[in-house]
Amino acid sequence: MSKDANNIRKKKNAIINRYGLIVILFLTVFIVIFGYIIRIMFVEGEQWRALGLKETVKKDREIKPNRGNIYAADGRLLATSEPLYGVYMDFMSEGIRKDTLMKYVGDLSVRLSKKFPDRTAAQYKNIILNGWELSRRELAEIERNKASGSDKQVKLKSRYVRIIKRDIDYLELKELRTYPFLNQRSNKTGLIVEERTMRAKPFGRLAGRTVGSIYKDMAKGGASGIEMKYDSILRGKPGVKSRQKVQGRWIDIVEVPAEDGWDVKTTLDVDIQDITERALYAKLVETDAESGTAIIMEVATGEIKAISNLDRISDGVYAEGNPNAFSYMNEPGSTFKTLSIMIALEDGVVTPNEKFHVGNGLYQYGKSWIRDHYWQKGQDRGDLTVSEGMYISSNIVIAKTILKGYENNPEKYVQRLYDLGITKKIEWDVPLNGKEGTAVIRHPNDKSSYWSKTTLPWMSFGYETQIPPIYILMFYNGIANGGKMIKPFLTKAFIKDGDVQEKFETEVINPSLCSPKTLEEIKAMLVGVVNEGTGKAVASKSFQIAGKTGTAQIASGGNYANGHFVSFCGYFPADKPLYTCFVGIRRPRGIPSGGLMPGGVFKRIAEEVYARNVFVAPDQCKPDSVMTMMPYVKNGSLKDMQTVFTQLNIPFTLPVGEAEWVMASTLQNKIELSKNVVQNGLVPDVRGMGAKDALFLLERAGLRVVLQGYGTVTSQSVPAGSRVIKGSQVTLGLK
Repeated sequence: MSKDANNIRKKKNAIINRYGLIVILFLTVFIVIFGYIIRIMFVEGEQWRALGLKETVKKDREIKPNRGNIYAADGRLLATSEPLYGVYMDFMSEGIRKDTLMKYVGDLSVRLSKKFPDRTAAQYKNIILNGWELSRRELAEIERNKASGSDKQVKLKSRYVRIIKRDIDYLELKELRTYPFLNQRSNKTGLIVEERTMRAKPFGRLAGRTVGSIYKDMAKGGASGIEMKYDSILRGKPGVKSRQKVQGRWIDIVEVPAEDGWDVKTTLDVDIQDITERALYAKLVETDAESGTAIIMEVATGEIKAISNLDRISDGVYAEGNPNAFSYMNEPGSTFKTLSIMIALEDGVVTPNEKFHVGNGLYQYGKSWIRDHYWQKGQDRGDLTVSEGMYISSNIVIAKTILKGYENNPEKYVQRLYDLGITKKIEWDVPLNGKEGTAVIRHPNDKSSYWSKTTLPWMSFGYETQIPPIYILMFYNGIANGGKMIKPFLTKAFIKDGDVQEKFETEVINPSLCSPKTLEEIKAMLVGVVNEGTGKAVASKSFQIAGKTGTAQIASGGNYANGHFVSFCGYFPADKPLYTCFVGIRRPRGIPSGGLMPGGVFKRIAEEVYARNVFVAPDQCKPDSVMTMMPYVKNGSLKDMQTVFTQLNIPFTLPVGEAEWVMASTLQNKIELSKNVVQNGLVPDVRGMGAKDALFLLERAGLRVVLQGYGTVTSQSVPAGSRVIKGSQVTLGLK
């Protein structure tokens, strides 16, 4: 073998050996990798799969349902849920690049200041640049801690910097995402959007206590009123979703969809509610009273059309507080006399014309004195009939009537009260505590409550009992309703996706309070109270009102020196009753008067409701008749004005062009309407409007409204045409 062949063979062997080594090396690496694969799959597999899911899939996350709406009887919104968004930036986000941020921060700040002008462009720029610098300092501190071996945690304030002061709505958020720098993916901008669901009330504080409120943390549900009473209906059922990371973006995968809450439709009438609140508020301010309540109910159905509960929160300022219509556990006073006389007439104890001696208004029974309200004047009235006793609200006449029939058998009198249904326990539409919303009438056979010799006569004119206003209203409505006493109610229906799920109908408490003869006698007395007696101040020139005044001293610590509760309850029009109304005022200043104080509120409510509903038969309105004296008209909704003017045959001229809101001018022979331009983003001109329309427009624009006074808006603190700064306050002066 030649030397060359030997060299070739050596080289070939060397190459084969090197190749073998490479193969062995790769085989070894493969075996090691394969071993790791086996280990990861079968030994550590469960741990790594769990970690992978944790990083790419977030399971069992709750889907919050939409809370149901609360509506007025005509479908107008009283409460609804509105998604709002808090805007923050995470300056620690890995995708943020300094050069990109610096390039766009100026333009971004200008756009922010134009859209959200509560900060200047310079202020927005400082917030963003300060947030970036803060993140760099925090990162540097983290590195220093690592280098020194310290395990001290750094509080990262730059991860959650609020950019816009207030929460913004969805449309504003969509616009925000088009701004310079923020129009990139959130991992490159650090943009954090925190969604919150807020409860909005389009009519502001109207019927606030009745509609109720929810907790700041919506997950806790309703805190008061209908929101609390029907929380389980309104809140819905949460769903379940998982979040999965796909190509660097998180997407939601719905596993169990959420079920939105049902809507609640109430019996409330927004217009009547507004009338009622304004009338009660004005009288409370005038009398500097502690609190008050007013309820108006539709006679035939039992539907509560308005309910106002106002408590004094500071001098001259009242707000919806306690559910006074249900929680006033007072001795009702003289409104209770109607119950006593109805029982006595029905049992044949007396007739309306039977007389009792009242003298100078002092009557001693046992060791107690019964007084009439006029006794201090020393006036000797001699004898009064039962009807006259009702007119002037004589305690003596009522007491002598009941003593005549039941002195030796008080159990019969009390049982007759029970038989009327006035003590029946009723489930109401608002949440209550303890004995609120129940009527408490003592019984002679109740060993837990001492029955004295004077209990019967004092009970006859409204003492020794506890009856909340809602029960008094229910009884008087029974009189107006032909003797059929029905339950007042607030909730009309539960609705899901526009379909009625459950409807509430009229509930009869007592189909017949008394005989038709007794009923007519009672009705005549209630008319007489208004025409000839203590309710003269309630009389209207437009229609007949029937009702009864009430004045009761408030018991405290075993005596009656703690102020008065004055009330008036009645119905209108008296000949064909459509509405029953109760007004109660607690601890007013001055000489207490059921006719002048709550009676004045009743009259104002009745006349305004009467005027708005135009209680005139169609055949009494001649098509060609025209009102000769033009009325004063407030600025407001064109649609509403057209309806009223057409019904009343009031001549008017329409504004030029399309208009939703108009200004009205009263001329000698017509009403002239001109367009009131309302533009998005600008403060509307609400001068000349009523409180309801002004409140609706301003709150729809995103402003907080404070009302001062009653009547027509004469001034607004933020000029019309100014740019709207959402969440800011505007004060309206009304006269």
